[in-house]
Amino acid sequence: MKRSAKSQRVCWWFLPKLTRYSLTLLLSAVMLADAVGATPRNRGLQIGQQPETTQQNATRAAAERLTQEGLQLSQQGTIESLRQAIGKWQQALKLWQQVDDKRSEAVTFIGIGRVYDDLGEKQEALKYYNQALPILRAVGDKQGEAATLTNIGKVYNSLGEKQEALKYYNQALPIRRVVGDRGGEANTLNNIGRVYDDLGEKQEALKYYNQALPIIRAVGERGGEATILNNIGLIYDSLGEKQEALKYYNQALPIIRAVGERRVEATTLNNIGSVYDSLGEKQEALKYYNQALPILRAVGDRGVEAITLFNMAFLERSRGNLQQARTHIQAAIDIIEDLHAKIADQELRASYLASVQGYYKFYNDLLMELQKKVP
Repeated sequence: MKRSAKSQRVCWWFLPKLTRYSLTLLLSAVMLADAVGATPRNRGLQIGQQPETTQQNATRAAAERLTQEGLQLSQQGTIESLRQAIGKWQQALKLWQQVDDKRSEAVTFIGIGRVYDDLGEKQEALKYYNQALPILRAVGDKQGEAATLTNIGKVYNSLGEKQEALKYYNQALPIRRVVGDRGGEANTLNNIGRVYDDLGEKQEALKYYNQALPIIRAVGERGGEATILNNIGLIYDSLGEKQEALKYYNQALPIIRAVGERRVEATTLNNIGSVYDSLGEKQEALKYYNQALPILRAVGDRGVEAITLFNMAFLERSRGNLQQARTHIQAAIDIIEDLHAKIADQELRASYLASVQGYYKFYNDLLMELQKKVP
């Protein structure tokens, strides 16, 4: 029987150095603008332009404080801290709007969208990204525009809208190249590769991953390098070249741990477990799945948590442990239905549901198998 949810590609978000539009960079830039010139303010007033009032200065200071507090909470990476970060940034957003700071407003929209996406609330993430995009275009922030296009593409990809995802990635890629954002270029190449992988075009996917890998190594972005190594491993895994897949996964894992990318670590652990399962080494596979699961729960990555639970259900069924398999697949379906309920758009709801039908088929087949065993 073919498994429908086996392993997981990674789409990383923003590179943490200046070559990538990291959440840290974007939000920190709000506070550091005067010091490093990230978003320089025009101190020389034009005719008719009024200086900020004491009240406006106080409002700006409060917005900066809330932004920083939200950033610190987001970096903790727990479900609770991510929810708290959203609250801080939503407060900051109103203040940025009061002082008419468009770029900081857009940055905050991106940050909130990013957290909602991490929490699996895709429709909400799209809402915030789509509010950021026209502002970034209006202020001429090309790098921010490209990053936001990439993030919108990532959301559509996760909802099963592959062609829509490609449309946004292919808008982002030439902008990345024009502005010389090499890390962002590698990011977008990786994400295009991911879509082709999902579409079953493995060689096309490998072409994009192999374009991305030397770029990301050249800019020294270790987290992005590990992401691409993981994704190349997945290609070889899907082609049946299990030892080659393990080679890439095992190159990725120590890098991921060194840079503290907990979400990507859990994804890679899941993928290694899947390979060992395919090789018949069930206990070794379970060892990796059981390492992945608590990390995914801690960081709130419910989509990959569902995949890992599915994989554990598949493994237990193959060993004849049908009740244990049922426990795992029921937990996976509970997550899927919760995520599905949070998508308001009917078309996107339908697309997402179509992308997870394999879970329901597995569950129904398992129930029939259990019924046959009842005397």
